[in-house]
Amino acid sequence: MSYCTATYRLYDDKADFRKKAESIAVGMTVGSWTELPQAKRESMQKHLGQVLNVEVHEPEGAKPGERYADVTIAYPDVNFSKDIPALLVTVFGKISMDGRIKLNRLGFSDEYLSAFPGPKFGVAGIRDLLGVYDRPLLMSIFKSVIGLNMDELREQFVKQALGGVDLIKDDEILFENELTPIEKRVEVCLKAAEEAGRETGKKLLYAANLTGHTSNLKAQALKAIHAGANALLFNVLSYGYDVLHELSSDPEITVPIAAHPALAGAFYPSPHYGISASVLLGQLMRLAGADLVLFPSPYGSVTMPREENMAIRDELVTGALPLKTSMPVPSAGIHPGLVPLILRDFGQDVVVNAGGGIHGHPMGTEAGGRAFVQAIEAAQRSIRLADYAEDGHPELRAALVAWGGER
Repeated sequence: MSYCTATYRLYDDKADFRKKAESIAVGMTVGSWTELPQAKRESMQKHLGQVLNVEVHEPEGAKPGERYADVTIAYPDVNFSKDIPALLVTVFGKISMDGRIKLNRLGFSDEYLSAFPGPKFGVAGIRDLLGVYDRPLLMSIFKSVIGLNMDELREQFVKQALGGVDLIKDDEILFENELTPIEKRVEVCLKAAEEAGRETGKKLLYAANLTGHTSNLKAQALKAIHAGANALLFNVLSYGYDVLHELSSDPEITVPIAAHPALAGAFYPSPHYGISASVLLGQLMRLAGADLVLFPSPYGSVTMPREENMAIRDELVTGALPLKTSMPVPSAGIHPGLVPLILRDFGQDVVVNAGGGIHGHPMGTEAGGRAFVQAIEAAQRSIRLADYAEDGHPELRAALVAWGGER
């Protein structure tokens, strides 16, 4: 038999955690056990959940609310279909509402994984599209885009492109609208990218935000692709992992998909409830086929504890999962002074993602992009940013004065 596993952290000051784990294993699979006649037990055995591990943490002098256990339970694959909604309901459906319990990790059987092709492009494929193999990538974000017309959108795009970024993405709140419908903005922005590329010598991916009714998403994606789109942005948690899986595994969707973490804060921040960030934004995003995954960085304006960031990174790139790796994109409040920290924690396979850190540069948007390019160059060469800034790089110098960082 094959199983998927779930590891939980349960908090309780008095519970018998072994008994609690057995209750979950039974209740989330066959429903009851001791009441069943022996013959029925034998036929139901293949459906019964199994407690694999119970590790109780009960430090001496623990205060009320600090006693917990890490519990791992195996769920037979025969109980659920090979899709993410079925797995989540199986392992965390009703028990997510049963006291202080958090889902911290999933384990996938080979049988279950056989239904998931994973990212279509992944880290290597993104690099192939851009022709960049020896450095981190740089992304910028459209900002203050609501109400802009096509000319204004193009102007902002050009400034970002001339700054030397590798990717430009829509803001996640740029929905389908009369001023900048997706196929029109794709046409305009990619033409602008070509023009900028003749000056910068760089290829560029533009991730257009895929929005609308779920039933119309594929049609919207194809409309964008036929207009020349070379990437898509998708708010995964508002639509569901299964929608991402359908899009990413569709042979007609021939461009990378960047997963935005909107709504993630409703699930992961509490230590006592919800789903851990590494499952929510790591394991499940990669399983569903995200080529790039955005998440709050530990450095900027919407921060996440560093250990959680590293756990997401690990799940996106681990070789233990037989799928292409997903590109980590730590985001929110990123400015050039933070680049050495990003490279320290994520290495070369990372996207440095900035919005205000580019558009808010004292010398303008184009200079903001250049400041990041210079910061990446310095960090890769192990040169202090302040020293590199003073060596003929005024854009980086202005950024360090404005926001600080490694000086």
